[in-house]
Amino acid sequence: MLRHLTPAGLRAPFARYSHGVAVAAGSRLLFCSGQLGISADDVVPDDAGAQAELCFASIARILEEDGMSLADVVRINAFVTDRACMKPYMEVRDRLFAEPAPASTLMIVSGFTRPEFKVEVEVIAAKA
Repeated sequence: MLRHLTPAGLRAPFARYSHGVAVAAGSRLLFCSGQLGISADDVVPDDAGAQAELCFASIARILEEDGMSLADVVRINAFVTDRACMKPYMEVRDRLFAEPAPASTLMIVSGFTRPEFKVEVEVIAAKA
């Protein structure tokens, strides 16, 4: 069982995310390494939204490997290389995650291992 936390007295989240998510004792946890916007055949789209789609598709496959889905994600850490990448990334994230949304952090970074990468996403998932 998950409890999504938005305590009284805090400003509402800036976007579609929860301030915190409590995971019940005994739940199974899965920590997913950062996934980049690259396909299995090494194609890297130029568009940040398309890269975000690939990131989350890879994450969904990893979760599926352990009997989980995006619905089990409790925390998202995302990184983009420019403010212009924030909106396309957030549109993908918001479409894929139902309310209440996971806890989430989005950071602008100077770059990744290759210059064509614009988005990287890592998650933590939990399932009873």
